[in-house]
Amino acid sequence: MTNKIKFSLILGIFFTFLSVSLSAQLEKGKLVDGIAAVIGNEIILESDIEEQINYAAQQGTAAANKCQVMESILNNKIVVYEAKRDTLIENRTEAIKENANLKYNQILGQFPDEKTMLAAYKFRTGYEMKTAIEKIDSDQYYGQAKYQSITQKADVTPNEVTDFYNTYKLQLPEVKDEVTLAQISIYPKLTESHKEEIIGRLKKIKQDILNGESFESQARIYSEDPGSAPNGGLMKNISKGQMVKPFEAAALNLQEGEISDPIESEFGYHIIKLERRAGKMYDARHILIATTPTADEIETAKKELDVIKTSIEQGKITFKDAAFKHSDDKRTKFNAGILTDNAGSDRMERLSLSPTLGYQVAGLNKGDITDVFEDELNRRKAVSIVKIEEVIPAHQLTIETDYDRIKQLALNKKRNEMVEKWIKQRIPNIFISIDNRYADCSFQPELKKSILTK
Repeated sequence: MTNKIKFSLILGIFFTFLSVSLSAQLEKGKLVDGIAAVIGNEIILESDIEEQINYAAQQGTAAANKCQVMESILNNKIVVYEAKRDTLIENRTEAIKENANLKYNQILGQFPDEKTMLAAYKFRTGYEMKTAIEKIDSDQYYGQAKYQSITQKADVTPNEVTDFYNTYKLQLPEVKDEVTLAQISIYPKLTESHKEEIIGRLKKIKQDILNGESFESQARIYSEDPGSAPNGGLMKNISKGQMVKPFEAAALNLQEGEISDPIESEFGYHIIKLERRAGKMYDARHILIATTPTADEIETAKKELDVIKTSIEQGKITFKDAAFKHSDDKRTKFNAGILTDNAGSDRMERLSLSPTLGYQVAGLNKGDITDVFEDELNRRKAVSIVKIEEVIPAHQLTIETDYDRIKQLALNKKRNEMVEKWIKQRIPNIFISIDNRYADCSFQPELKKSILTK
């Protein structure tokens, strides 16, 4: 019999989850959708299955059929259901609900009004859309938490990695063109007169509030924080350590109802009103004026970074040392400026690079450094240079050149097997009902028993 990697492994991890992407999930307004299965008090909708099939096709796994996808989602939902019953997993219901409201407001900020947004996502009400976002985030959190709990002791030996490679090497995907990149980014510095102008605006807003205007209305009008401005600047249930230090220090030095003077953080200048404080949690409103640089300030930063680039090219300083000394990118400055992808790998596919970054490195070779270009870092204007540290042409995975990647695939497989074994043990103790449209699917016997008869 030919060995095959299971569908879930081809997708990269056991949990593909229902939240492939927020926009894809919201697109159909799925609250008015057909139910394919019920697991405890969790449900699977027909559109969940269709969207996973579409996602699989986009990832090059179009051969996966509806039954395979259904079984994968059933397994995910069983884990989610059990996770919500697990008292050792922190209950984050309130935090998830609050975060859903923030996401809703962020999406709303991209549309002229709520009606237009709801029409675009095919929801009847804001409540329906918020509920859908909350459901996605809840499944994501609880599923991942339980998955990690089940697989926390998983590990693979070098021999197991080699055995995995020898068994599955003909099925392992080809690696597309990759690059390893290092970056130095700096934020343009505002002139003193520009800073004073921002501080002056906030002082006037504060005085207007003290004179009778509501903080909430002023935040809606003036705040440049897209997440909280539509909600009157309100951020609820903030835990200590969650916010940047200048913000937290200012907020926690206030009495309830008191408003701070303008304070500076990495995002700009704020005035803050402490609404409520209870132990290690607090609610606060803020009005943010972002430190958006002028064209002249950006040009000054470009010249500064160009001088740094010249020093690197002349051998006066290494790129690594220059990144540590000058870069404002906290993610990379302590790691020689090396960029990593979402999985933490420093080898990134060229096709997955952002349009700006892909354009800048196009046609460059190992050791080349881009010209200084305008960029965005943490939602702020920045200027950057990028060095091509390594170029890896497209190739088939081999144990000699891709050991770490193959080890991760082998580890994923072991984790999958641990979770699948755990699921089989749990199925007899869970109410599961599957629509008889899936009666012809070759599910594992335990799931087969759950298919409704006509």
